[in-house]
Amino acid sequence: MDGESRTVRILGPNRRNLAALAAVGTVLVGAYTLVSHPVVRYGAWLVVFTVWMLWFVLAAVQWLSMADF
Repeated sequence: MDGESRTVRILGPNRRNLAALAAVGTVLVGAYTLVSHPVVRYGAWLVVFTVWMLWFVLAAVQWLSMADF
């Protein structure tokens, strides 16, 4: 498997990526439309950061498991 197909497999539309996007979208829509308070928006961005870091670690683990050193 070449490098480009590995990248597409990791960063393409898979369950992990779509779930992360859905979670971030839901949190931000809720924070900015349902409860538009600065503290809620700050908390929403903390949740977004947490989801992003979790996604990053899981993508890195998958990339390392497919690496051919």
